[in-house]
Amino acid sequence: MGGRTMEFQAKWIRTSEDTGGVCPVFRKGWKTEKKVERATLYLTALGVYEAHLNGKRVGNYVLAPGWTAYDKRLQYQEYDITDLVGKENELTVTLGKGWFRSPMPGWQDTPDKLQRMGRPGGILGEVHIVYMDGSEEVLVTDQSWIWGESRIRFSEIYDGEFCDDTFVTKEWNTVKEFAWSKEILIPQEGEEIREQEVVTAKSVFRTPAGEMVVDFGQEITGYVEFTVDAHAGDRIHILHGEVLDAEGNFYNANYRSAKAEINYICSEGTQTWHPALTFFGFRYLLLDEFPGAATPEQFRGIAAYSNIRKTGEIRTSDPALNQLISNIFWGQRGNFLDVPTDCPQRDERLGWTGDAQVFTKTASYNFDVERFFTKWLHDLAADQMENGAVGHVVPDYLVGGNASAAWADAATICPWQIYQTYGNPQILKDQFASMKKWVDYVTNHTTTPYLWTGGEHFGDWLGLDAPQGSYKGSSREDFIASAFYAHSTELVIKAGRVIGEDVKTYEALHEKIVETFRNTYPEYGTQTEHILAVQFGLAEDCQKTADALAQMIRNDGCQMRTGFVGTPYILHVLSNYGYTDLAYTLLCRKEYPSWLYAVGKGATTIWEHWDGIMENGEFWSTDMNSFNHYAYGSVADWIYEQAAGIRVVEEYPGFEKVRIHPKPGTQLEWLGASIETRHGKISSRWTHTDGVIRYEIVTPVPAQIVIGKKEYAVGPGSYIFWNNRIE
Repeated sequence: MGGRTMEFQAKWIRTSEDTGGVCPVFRKGWKTEKKVERATLYLTALGVYEAHLNGKRVGNYVLAPGWTAYDKRLQYQEYDITDLVGKENELTVTLGKGWFRSPMPGWQDTPDKLQRMGRPGGILGEVHIVYMDGSEEVLVTDQSWIWGESRIRFSEIYDGEFCDDTFVTKEWNTVKEFAWSKEILIPQEGEEIREQEVVTAKSVFRTPAGEMVVDFGQEITGYVEFTVDAHAGDRIHILHGEVLDAEGNFYNANYRSAKAEINYICSEGTQTWHPALTFFGFRYLLLDEFPGAATPEQFRGIAAYSNIRKTGEIRTSDPALNQLISNIFWGQRGNFLDVPTDCPQRDERLGWTGDAQVFTKTASYNFDVERFFTKWLHDLAADQMENGAVGHVVPDYLVGGNASAAWADAATICPWQIYQTYGNPQILKDQFASMKKWVDYVTNHTTTPYLWTGGEHFGDWLGLDAPQGSYKGSSREDFIASAFYAHSTELVIKAGRVIGEDVKTYEALHEKIVETFRNTYPEYGTQTEHILAVQFGLAEDCQKTADALAQMIRNDGCQMRTGFVGTPYILHVLSNYGYTDLAYTLLCRKEYPSWLYAVGKGATTIWEHWDGIMENGEFWSTDMNSFNHYAYGSVADWIYEQAAGIRVVEEYPGFEKVRIHPKPGTQLEWLGASIETRHGKISSRWTHTDGVIRYEIVTPVPAQIVIGKKEYAVGPGSYIFWNNRIE
């Protein structure tokens, strides 16, 4: 993929008539008489596309051009097609609805959504050819192109894909040019969506209900590829699901209105096929119709997600904890598909800002997500309202509602964390105006000066201390909102100092917020309230507040009562104030509620609810019960930073220098973690037997290593330490 910005001569083209659900294919033929030195295709779409030149797939980008704030920013792709060009050429582009014409969100019918679903899709592209004699030729999308119906009779994000492999395009029509801005076009900015891991089917079995089901043993996001020997006209109908019900039968009621199905009409003979213009979240397939006796060898699960590079590694002596780590990584893979989605399966799949901000740190340790978040944050700024409000999702497909604390605060939290992990201040320069606008929005829309009151928020979403009938937990909404107001203001100050901006106004504001917060909220009623007061430095006495939190947790039977807001910070607060052993107790707890409870129930990704599958085997809900929802996977950053002890030094972002302070726990025999940074791999491992602890540390940069209560300033290198006590 290239990165240069170009001015398109091409015209936007679309079909001359509405094709309904049928995906059109656009076609252009030309002859090349001279020898080609270089040929480049520039292409984008309103929708998602797949291009072929002379029968061969162009590029490896899946679901191109991805998902942006389409009305303001649209990526185009650059492909080297030199080796594909012949004397007789035919370029075809098949167009699906994608996110552009999607029914997102599935539960909301608004004029905005109906307008989006009804607007025409189209393509824009150019072929640039440089010949050996130095001459050049440019072929553009215009009325010289033709279109016809493709064999993809239907494709849509929620409902799936229908392909008729017997269909042959016979009727070709002239395209229609139409108006859509070319000023919004940008070179490919984020990571391409690519086919990544291939997961082979583990088994094909018949359920107690008599259903034929394929099990991949791992929940993935992407699609199934199957091979079948069939007669022309044989039909295949496949449904996707995440889990089995208590009786062991296929289940996908939690997909809500999303059909998530494949329909395929076979051609004659042996054929291999997979969907091209949509994706699914699944572990299980229900073979509702399938010719012959299905075997595992016929099915391949293809994981598709943004082409982010794995940088983190965590291993421990506990197999259950290792499975949790695997679930966290797979949850990130499954939900980092161009935007950080909440889930990949039901009629949602939106870029929820709250989920993204709580997971950003873990995400940036697990994988290299600098480009990924840079692109998404640019979309956030583009969709940010004039008054500074930030939507619940980015790109913003929701209509109405107020900006919510901890969700909209992604505007400040995400850029700061990306800067801390990778050390590039450009993200702060890009987002600083957006960061300020968000804080200013709160300042201008509160009913109480120096607090955030009067708004409507998600609270501590899915907190276990929620009153009957509520999703929001028991923590006071104004308390949470005011705490994040303080935090975001502080991040604006920090960001401004890095890039040389005047932040005196925000420094004064932050002082007032902290003072007012302490006067207004001298006492804390829930685990999450204690956590936020300490984590954001708002408590008068953070140690006393952490002590009270630890006691509250013990009084609750060593159980978390937190939701989306409190959970990401709970173990950090405990470890930072002398309660690492209690943090390990929570981490390693296997009974509900806990991270390992889901592992015990067979989870292969992170659940939306602590008890998505309850202890009796029944489901918590069908309404809101995703089994691939990465937010609670944020616990991994505690393992990196506290258990293994690898921490960014704030003044030296990007791990230019590092602080390594491992905190072993008696619950594990050993633990090791590593992060591949811009300066090389940092690793930390500890092992203990009978109270004797061995530490192995490797650092490519100057480091401050803390073992027990002793500190060592060291240069790059490998080090071994011993300590006879566990803190």
